[in-house]
Amino acid sequence: MDMLREFFGIGGYRRVPEGYLSVEHLMFVTTLLAVMALLAVLLGRRNRHRSEEEKNAVLLGAAVAINAFEMVKIVVRCMEHGVQEILYLLPLFLCSVQLIAIPLAALSRGRLREAAMDFVVIFGPVGALLGTYAAGQNYACYPVLSADNVISGLTHGISGFTALYILISGMASMKRSNVPVTYAIILSFCVPAYVMNHVIDYNYMFLVRGDGTPYDILYNLVGGSGLLYPLGVVGLFLLYITAYYQVYYLVRRALGRRRKMV
Repeated sequence: MDMLREFFGIGGYRRVPEGYLSVEHLMFVTTLLAVMALLAVLLGRRNRHRSEEEKNAVLLGAAVAINAFEMVKIVVRCMEHGVQEILYLLPLFLCSVQLIAIPLAALSRGRLREAAMDFVVIFGPVGALLGTYAAGQNYACYPVLSADNVISGLTHGISGFTALYILISGMASMKRSNVPVTYAIILSFCVPAYVMNHVIDYNYMFLVRGDGTPYDILYNLVGGSGLLYPLGVVGLFLLYITAYYQVYYLVRRALGRRRKMV
């Protein structure tokens, strides 16, 4: 029981955090992401020529897993800090949008399904990397092998796994007509995140400050402006979506020419 209490941080952690970018931090997240990438490659290659139902079963599993881990985190945090803690655990971080986007990709139909898959493909890898290697706010505060970091690592890893699986299994559409819908998905989370930040004095979507992430670069560039910084963050989201689509088309075109030459 003592080990469980310490792992979940009930009553506070007694261990001293190993630290951001410590050997333990880097070993843990590298191993985790390597396992997720290997699973995505194996399952993606296995299912590439199978039916849509078989391909979709993996998406459903990822959707259930990522939300199950998140629910465990919410329950533990609310038990420790009270029910009001849920206000700080809403799916309004960039990475936590995948809690909704992955189920949408698995369960919806038509253009919404395509755009949801595009969203997962576009933001899954960056979320997996930033939420593990660049999560200075987590690894500086909590021990590496703690519920806070392990569950966060798993949810971010599942986002990266799902994105890679969609690409390898041939489920991605990445149609130009889906770009506005993909924009709409990210904007539909930015607006309530901005509102909630002002209601509860929080930092959803990193729209208030960088909190030890690469967003600090933008924050410092604009001098912490309460107007320019959030607009810049949203602009970077949209720019990243646009750039990802363009790079995807260039890579696909290059691969197509290579296959013709062979």
